[in-house]
Amino acid sequence: MRAAQLTAWRAPLEIATLPDPEPAPDGVVLRVMACGVCRSDWHAWTGADPDVSLPHVPGHEYCGEVVAVGARVARWRIGDRVIAPFILACGQCPDCTAGNQTICATQVIPGFTGPGAFAEYVRVDHADANLTALPAQMAPEIAAALGCRVTTAWHALTGRAQLRGGEWLAVIGGGGIGLSALILGRALGARVVVVDVVPEKLEYARKLGAHAVVNAAETDAAEAVREITGGGADVAVEALGIEATTVTALTSLRKLGRMVQVGMPAGDHASMSLPMDRIYSGQLAVYGTRGMPAWRYPALLDLLSAQSVDLRPLITRTISLSMASDELAAFDHPAPPGVAVITDFTS
Repeated sequence: MRAAQLTAWRAPLEIATLPDPEPAPDGVVLRVMACGVCRSDWHAWTGADPDVSLPHVPGHEYCGEVVAVGARVARWRIGDRVIAPFILACGQCPDCTAGNQTICATQVIPGFTGPGAFAEYVRVDHADANLTALPAQMAPEIAAALGCRVTTAWHALTGRAQLRGGEWLAVIGGGGIGLSALILGRALGARVVVVDVVPEKLEYARKLGAHAVVNAAETDAAEAVREITGGGADVAVEALGIEATTVTALTSLRKLGRMVQVGMPAGDHASMSLPMDRIYSGQLAVYGTRGMPAWRYPALLDLLSAQSVDLRPLITRTISLSMASDELAAFDHPAPPGVAVITDFTS
């Protein structure tokens, strides 16, 4: 198969011919239809993720068509089109049976702990416990975002912070996670403020329905959010994984507010200095989140269908496999609005 392989940190990915994967007994192999290029892939590309060793095929946000099926798979057949969460849980351990699949001790993560989907084919273990049918009307490039960005934002808002209609939501970072949180937050009835430093991203967020935007390069963002919301946001989503934006998220909250750490703290930001006095005096709740349990797909898909939520504005660039390196390198600087998805695996 054709794949984009990381052979040196921060180096352009090499287009290589690798052996086609074989399914595990409880898994399948997918022909990849689309795969997003995510900031988490950038962490792998820079060498900041300790799970990644070289050589390595990145890519964790994908959808595809089943082309091979393991002997113990019951739910899926060749030709099925499916969405996969980026955390592939075993489905049988105590954490999985309690519904907490994202903390499964034996989880598999394509693109990090195993070969990813910057390739024509990807192996997906524990298929019965993880895969969801791709809705017939959904384009593959949109479905790919349901492997990470949209699902991660959904679980942050509903599974962790319990966002309620009428509340103020502050989204710190206007990238793929941030835009997903904006779109879903509005669908849930929240009023949304988006904070970023890139004017084009802020204007894009405004076009997608943000009630207000704040340029953190020009003002004290937390103070601006508190003023806009009349005392602070009820919920803040941190979508970058760096200390400055985490502090902004915490200090933008009203008392009894809830903050969700969605951005991946890695490298120099794995440890942060945080305003614990604000957490204490404001009686704030701080949640970590990572991915979404597969059993929550139906609730998300029901919302998207019932409210005709349009996820198409998330995807602003469809690219070929050979262009993935440029998209990864773009995360070194403020990136343009929207996200890139690989849909052409032949060039």
